[in-house]
Amino acid sequence: MADTNIKTLGELKKSGYTPKTIKEELRSNLIVKLKNKEKIFEGILGYDDTVIPDIERAILSGHNILLLGLRGQAKTRIARLMVHLLDEYIPIIKGNELNDDPLNPITRHGVQTINEHGDNTSIEWIHRDERYVEKLATPDVSIADLIGDVDPIKAATLKLPYSDQRVIHFGLIPRSHRSLFVVNELPDLQPRIQVSLFNILQEGDLQIRGFKLRLPLDIQFVFTANPEDYTNRGSIITPLKDRIESQILTHYPVDVEESMSITFQEANILPEQKEKISISDIHRELIEMISFTARESEFVDEKSGVSARLSITALERFVSSAERRMIVNGESKTDTRIGDLWGIIPAITGKLELVYEGEQEGPENVALHLMSEAINEMYLSFFGAEDGEDENKYISAVKAWFEDGNILDLNNYDDDATYKKKLNSVPGLKKMVMEAEPDDHEILPLMELALHGLSEQQVLSKTLLNDKITFSDPFKGMFDDLEN
Repeated sequence: MADTNIKTLGELKKSGYTPKTIKEELRSNLIVKLKNKEKIFEGILGYDDTVIPDIERAILSGHNILLLGLRGQAKTRIARLMVHLLDEYIPIIKGNELNDDPLNPITRHGVQTINEHGDNTSIEWIHRDERYVEKLATPDVSIADLIGDVDPIKAATLKLPYSDQRVIHFGLIPRSHRSLFVVNELPDLQPRIQVSLFNILQEGDLQIRGFKLRLPLDIQFVFTANPEDYTNRGSIITPLKDRIESQILTHYPVDVEESMSITFQEANILPEQKEKISISDIHRELIEMISFTARESEFVDEKSGVSARLSITALERFVSSAERRMIVNGESKTDTRIGDLWGIIPAITGKLELVYEGEQEGPENVALHLMSEAINEMYLSFFGAEDGEDENKYISAVKAWFEDGNILDLNNYDDDATYKKKLNSVPGLKKMVMEAEPDDHEILPLMELALHGLSEQQVLSKTLLNDKITFSDPFKGMFDDLEN
């Protein structure tokens, strides 16, 4: 444990402090956490058996890391959490711009300071949170931004020739000495800028213009990239990829339950919403199914991916749709409904990269199509007959009621009592649902799911008009037309 009360180099030497490189820090602290069975990447779900072990192996190997994966796969969050593997505090020479180690200075300024003041050299302590630097790679990033450049104003002010190291204005990377440096969207960097990273990654030093300058920088690099970028906007040049020791592939959740956990953890649902609005697990799963369906849809570009943010923002809007209905109806509490799903369409359309066929359909129609597919899949999981099994015996009763000319209008703004009354008015519907042996609070959501599912199975007809969904017999309109 660092003693932050130490203020001079002499006191630091007497304390027995031993300097470590940043990779040594990460490695030693990771080993301690692994031995103690501590959670290392808090809040990262679904990677326990895949991505996280690979990252831990890279850290133990002292490797720089490239996290490669589609959008919304927690790449940046993982990089930010790595800072917790650093020592809580480290000493630096006070007033030094490159976080010089008092026992191992690399800058001319640091060496001169120690030569002048010796053991009386003032030191200060910086927290690990100050040792995280993140840069979003964009095509306009220059070598001066990352590495540095000669500063003519500094040269004129200090009356120094351009050959003097002190006229250099250091860029982000040198200022990240003894820190974690993250470059997001690496392929967006121009190839000539990527070339400037060669020496830093391989030899750990840098070169600025014509200076014979060697700074053995101590940096842990983490890069993130989206495979789509290799064809759309740029690429990681091969020599740079060769110098990044560990390339780790991220992925989307492999099952719906895992995805639901991530969404519920990340969604910004206010305490007052949680208190007043009951969210059915059926509806939470349905929202996840929309994302899973989108990732396999012929209308969506699979190379672009479907971010986990789709499910997160969809759940937030879904809850807000129920909340708005509750407020409009003057109710104090409510439950979510499938009808509230139509409020999530704006959360879907902005998250999808459509292929040509999808563009022809239009974003909203694609969103409705995905919702329909998800509903159908959910319906089959509850009511679908397995091979050799009989169909739910109460479906025929529901179908017969609609064949008699009855229709059911479910208005999105029906109050809870009206909504329940309308669903219970369909003979056989509740009995059909009870065959699935649901909990009491899941009966109404399943009754509504059954109606939507029957319409996807073309047993019923479903019409959407403004805020109203009408269920009827699919042949009624056809016969009416014939009679007319």
